[in-house]
Amino acid sequence: MSDLDRHDLEIVLRHDLASFIQRSFQTVAPAQVYRHNWHIEAIAWHLERCLAGDIKRLIITVPPRHLKSICASVAFPAWALGRDPALRVIAASYSVGLARKHALDYRAVAEADWYRRTFPRTRIHPDKNTELEVMTTHQGFRLATSVGGTLTGRGGNFILIDDPMKPEEAMSETSREAVKRWYDGTLYSRLDNKAEDSIVIIMQRLHVDDLVGHVLEQEPWVHLDLPAVAETPQNVQVGPDRYIHRAPGDLLHPERESKTALDAIKATLGSYNFSAQYQQRPVPAGGALIKWRWFGKYREPPARGRNDRVIQSWDTASKAEEINDYSVCTTWQECGSSYHLIDVFRARLEYPDLKRRVLAEAERHHAQVVLIEDKSSGTHLIQDLRQEGMIRPIAIHPAGDKITRMSAQSAKIEAGNVLLPEQASWLQDFQTEILQFPYSRHDDQVDSVSQFLSWITRPSPVPMVW
Repeated sequence: MSDLDRHDLEIVLRHDLASFIQRSFQTVAPAQVYRHNWHIEAIAWHLERCLAGDIKRLIITVPPRHLKSICASVAFPAWALGRDPALRVIAASYSVGLARKHALDYRAVAEADWYRRTFPRTRIHPDKNTELEVMTTHQGFRLATSVGGTLTGRGGNFILIDDPMKPEEAMSETSREAVKRWYDGTLYSRLDNKAEDSIVIIMQRLHVDDLVGHVLEQEPWVHLDLPAVAETPQNVQVGPDRYIHRAPGDLLHPERESKTALDAIKATLGSYNFSAQYQQRPVPAGGALIKWRWFGKYREPPARGRNDRVIQSWDTASKAEEINDYSVCTTWQECGSSYHLIDVFRARLEYPDLKRRVLAEAERHHAQVVLIEDKSSGTHLIQDLRQEGMIRPIAIHPAGDKITRMSAQSAKIEAGNVLLPEQASWLQDFQTEILQFPYSRHDDQVDSVSQFLSWITRPSPVPMVW
């Protein structure tokens, strides 16, 4: 390569992260063949916007083995520190071993001759060059840590979180909670300036309540979502005024993973794991236990016939202050063997407000039957309502766990006996929870539905509550 060609290449590497990623790959994986694809340009473009200050919170969800770690944990911090050697970067992964591997790859890039020519101002400080921390002579650094690690006294401009959890631990609520507690209590506070500095999370989805699901509930994030197979039309930005259009069925990187290869992976992983890790949807498109296509639809609520009944099913929270607990009332109109879901009420309520709401919902819909699960706050609610005498709710004593109870009622839904409105303000949240169950973070609406369906086919006589 001539000096002129080398100079031109160095200019490209300084200003284009996607090109820098390719050159870094050749350094850290010289025995492998680099296969470029537009998704690398999309990742690079979004990371460039983070460094420019245009994006403060970025999530990138991408299938395994698509160079996400080389892009985000190796090449990006090297490129960013090359442009600004005083930058402070904290890079976290699920284990010390993985964090160390990314740190060693970063060091290999930062010490390469081509890097030193490209960024002559950025040099590693000889007194601070350890396995987990590399400092520049301008006091910038890349500090590697693992989930659960301590960061006392350390802060940074950038926090990079690459695979915060092992796939095999995703179904453990204890493991998921540990990751979230560490992020909330330790990592998030390490930003030097929470308003100006950036956090990047790059991972494969593992569960609806993984770190991505958790942070999306806290603050706005830019989300670059890259499923292996497009399920809906996508326009993905890969540069200034440059977009890639994905039609449903388009593969993310067919040269790397063909349709045949993806089908084989799906057969090995199973639908749920494939949907999470490769499609970035922690629930299959049609639903997990309950399929969306099973539900009938109606445009207008049916006229109330002579023998029809309105029945309400309450699943009450134990404590209003518990963030995972909602109180839910589903209101049903029984029309022969068909059950129309008329309304869904869902809120976190203190007990006095809950009791008032039960009465208000019963009056609003002229409910003839009110079902309340006889546990925790529901037990006190049943007693109080009966003493006051306005309604006499039916106490429900569920048998079996939540999954068993819903499974037992799935045949009624599959038979088309349960109908939903085509449009309703509550319909989207209802759909999300139903389709994600039993992997959903919340299951209060599911419990209300299964309670109603279980009760409605019981042969016992029906007391009127008004």
